[in-house]
Amino acid sequence: MEKRLESHRVELTGYCYRMLGSAFEAEDAVQETMVRAWKGFERFEGRASMRSWLYRIATNVCFDMHGSPQRRARPMDLSSPGSATTPPEAALGGALPEATWLEPMPDTKVLPEGGDPAEVAAQRDSVRLAFVAALQHLPPRQRVVLILRDVLAWKASEVAGLLETSVASVNSALQRARATLAAEAPADTEPAKPLDADQQRFLERYVAAFERYDLDALTALMREDVVLSMPPLPLWLQGQEDIRTWFLGTGAVCRGSRLVPCLANGMPAFAQYHPDPEGGGHRAWAIQVLEIEDGKVTGLNNFLGVDRLFPLFGLPLTLTD
Repeated sequence: MEKRLESHRVELTGYCYRMLGSAFEAEDAVQETMVRAWKGFERFEGRASMRSWLYRIATNVCFDMHGSPQRRARPMDLSSPGSATTPPEAALGGALPEATWLEPMPDTKVLPEGGDPAEVAAQRDSVRLAFVAALQHLPPRQRVVLILRDVLAWKASEVAGLLETSVASVNSALQRARATLAAEAPADTEPAKPLDADQQRFLERYVAAFERYDLDALTALMREDVVLSMPPLPLWLQGQEDIRTWFLGTGAVCRGSRLVPCLANGMPAFAQYHPDPEGGGHRAWAIQVLEIEDGKVTGLNNFLGVDRLFPLFGLPLTLTD
């Protein structure tokens, strides 16, 4: 029984992450799903597949966790660029509560290993930060319908059965959800391709420029309208010049950093470690998730909650030289 339940953990975590926008809430939701399934297994009559039954439970758990109207967002969803209100060389300011922000998710927790390449690519695409952020604009039931129909390729009748509603209602909800998502227009970004030699060379150039703190080489890898953000800080910057100014000012603490590759949200990512002047070596500072389009960085997402995020990614909090 336990082994059968665990075989669905990765896909359920991906589903709950898309629903909730939080890696930690998604893991909590899946754990609660497993507990409810274990307790209710005797009532599971086998009229539906175990997978469908678990998704029904997970959906109800996510609905229970949507008690607050607060939707998780990215800094660029909440304000104009920092340069419009705060000079890029200014101090970072105070952090907003964790529940405000969309969080990154390690690929290993939401993307199944192996499988059909087309399906794997679709799964990677559906956990991109921009896509998950756009999902947060949907009411919970529309979110369920769009994820199950367009991401997981369920039939309308299957979704109707899960939500205990009609096929017509599902189709109507899907139409409204698609319209909302189209209006939000999540950016096209390239998912990580571990075997793509061109992308590997690009990322090697990025790491070399960042670790040398060669801002000419670094900004040359960025599109002119590149965006930098740093949740849980509300500040975000847009444009090569503002980002360069920030790296030379407040962001100069990044000089001497080391980057350790990882994968998050189906995209290239790095654990960034700052030099530790007191203890020597380097200490955790951020999880960087890169958005890349047409061979240029379009988004540099720095997630600063290291005490929770680095253990989530299985990363140490310090590096020794």
